[in-house]
Amino acid sequence: MADLRGIPSIDQLRRRSAVRTLEARFGGPAVVDALRAGAAAVRESITGGDTSLATDETIAARIESIAAERLDTQFRPSLQPVINATGVILHTNLGRAPLADAAADRVAAVARGYSTLEYDVAQGARGRRDVHAAALLCRLTGAEAAVVVNNNAAATMIVLAALAAGREVIVSRGELVEIGGGFRIPDVLTQSGATLREVGTTNKTRAADYAAAIGERTALILRVHPSNFRIEGFTERPRLDELVDLGRRFGVPVAEDLGSGYLGRADLQLRTPEEVPHPHRRSTDVVLTFPPAPLDRSEPAVEDSVAAGVDVCCFSGDKLLGGPQAGLIVGTRAIVERVGRHPLMRALRADKMTYAALEATLAEYAAGRAAVTVPVRRMLAMTAEEILARAGTLAAQLNAARGWHAELLPGMSAVGGGSAPGIELPTWHVAIDKHGLTANALESRLRQLRPPIIARIERDRVLLDPRTVLPAQDEQLRELLQGL
Repeated sequence: MADLRGIPSIDQLRRRSAVRTLEARFGGPAVVDALRAGAAAVRESITGGDTSLATDETIAARIESIAAERLDTQFRPSLQPVINATGVILHTNLGRAPLADAAADRVAAVARGYSTLEYDVAQGARGRRDVHAAALLCRLTGAEAAVVVNNNAAATMIVLAALAAGREVIVSRGELVEIGGGFRIPDVLTQSGATLREVGTTNKTRAADYAAAIGERTALILRVHPSNFRIEGFTERPRLDELVDLGRRFGVPVAEDLGSGYLGRADLQLRTPEEVPHPHRRSTDVVLTFPPAPLDRSEPAVEDSVAAGVDVCCFSGDKLLGGPQAGLIVGTRAIVERVGRHPLMRALRADKMTYAALEATLAEYAAGRAAVTVPVRRMLAMTAEEILARAGTLAAQLNAARGWHAELLPGMSAVGGGSAPGIELPTWHVAIDKHGLTANALESRLRQLRPPIIARIERDRVLLDPRTVLPAQDEQLRELLQGL
């Protein structure tokens, strides 16, 4: 029978090679705490009559095991990578847009050392952080100036605070949206110090409604894109150019909150003549062709709003743009400079990693590679035929493994992230069954893997959608499933 005298001292345990390995990884103080917890647990087991702890070695090994598990749990990052097999491209709970390789590499390069965040190399003096990404944003949108803050709610807030604090902002009742997490446009307006002036009705607002509301206290006309819902049927909404004309007639700036941030024409792909043959094409020609754009009919493009003449426009960096979380503000130089000088900028400004990822992402658009290199744009453009090929490969591999059954089912992917409501993308699901596990049990087991596989359940079947599985993760996904 086990004896409590067989429990080694903490000093004795620390001399064991496995414990020394733990100390090298987790540090001495944390390991000592874990060993004490392990020893207490073993003492309780022995007192309770555990006969498996019959020798000094089994006791020490049990303490080591308990300590290792405890340390692994305590030091495991709460933020960890996952494989998104849900088919929701901009999954807010899973971090929305995965970064392009170029953006991730740029973040790593900037984060590992010092950078020119606020340093002007040419002048050898202090510089300004708001110059980063501005030139690329202006080039891609056609705006005169641009500034970056930490998210689009902050962008809306600072635009309102800079342009309309203490005065009225005219908004259509059909655009008083909730932008997620309980935050609503009226609340943002209130916090900015501006006063809301509602016009029109939920389903119908005309340019005349805006005109009738303009007065001495009017500071801004705000147009909000309903990026997370749709109103259909008996509806009416003035065109953006009508609001711009109205604003110019009365001398009132027009702002637009686009939310999702779709660059509709910015990811033209450069192709050589060999890739796109034509009987009258010369060998020196460079051809511009549009990649598939399923959102062209539903999402307003930022560059179109700028071309229509809005004074300022704000949108997200981590939604349809496919970059880091950021609020991007573009518009006329006079307006953007007013925003950039506001005291809130200090609280809402972006950090060096955001700028690094954003500039690298925008560079992919400017170079014409975004439809291929930016994961969100690639997922949006992926055809059902492409997905079927990947789904078929995975299903065949699982069916060849013991205890698995996989079946291909047609279905729909979603854009997600409060973007492009009502837009569904045809896809193919891999419906998986594991012998001895219910759908709920299997889905739970998938979440316990490292990295976790996030799937969804429909009609008591676990479904995997390859659209949102990064191509580089295909082999890892197979190995994780087969090793379950």
